[in-house]
Amino acid sequence: MKMKTKVAMLAILMMMGTGSVFAKIKAEKFLVNGKCEMCEKRIEMAALSLEGVSKADWNKETKEIEVTLNDAKTSLQIVQEAIAKVGHDTDAVKATDEAYNGLPACCKYDRAVLKAPMKPMKYEHK
Repeated sequence: MKMKTKVAMLAILMMMGTGSVFAKIKAEKFLVNGKCEMCEKRIEMAALSLEGVSKADWNKETKEIEVTLNDAKTSLQIVQEAIAKVGHDTDAVKATDEAYNGLPACCKYDRAVLKAPMKPMKYEHK
């Protein structure tokens, strides 16, 4: 009887462990509105506050954030919702007016547009 119990427990443990084997760690990029270093800290901390997010790096020049997440613990949608909750629009989730209005004056951005700034074009003169 003891042997059957041990085998059953081992089988259960192995089945529980297979869920983590299929979890994917992936890096995703998306646009987030913001203006300054205070925005950067707020945006990154909102993403990093979620279980499953191991990296968040927002670039104020490109308005793009790169997050590394475990898709078994969180999703890109949840990350974008967390960022919107602290007042920053993403390309998929818009912050509430209340959250946006709570931002410091220096962090207020143009909500009408969210796009990456144009990269300068290089011209060759002949």
